[in-house]
Amino acid sequence: QVQLVESGGGLVQPGGSLRLSCAASGSGFRINAMGWFRQAPGKERELVAVITNSSSTNYADSAKGRFTISRDGAKNTVYLQMNSLKPEDTAVYYCYTVAVYVASTVAINYWGPGTQVTVSS
Repeated sequence: QVQLVESGGGLVQPGGSLRLSCAASGSGFRINAMGWFRQAPGKERELVAVITNSSSTNYADSAKGRFTISRDGAKNTVYLQMNSLKPEDTAVYYCYTVAVYVASTVAINYWGPGTQVTVSS
């Protein structure tokens, strides 16, 4: 199986910045895509940003111009640089990956445990 380890969450003031990291570990698979979702209290989980193994990216409208997603393919790691943070960005952020197993070609989705991001004065 694939294990996802997240880091970088915390408390920050409005207008501040945070950088989230997520590293995938395991064997027998190739990463198809990695990204970040978030879920605020009482709301549905939503896509924030995603990056494919060909470096194509997609962002939520609320993240465009403020957040940047990037990857290190050799380390199976994805990063989310978050600038100009707003209180409405407060949520639990979940790392997400699609892993394709080499032997079977089966694709499986994996989720990280979640890391809290709080934007408040």
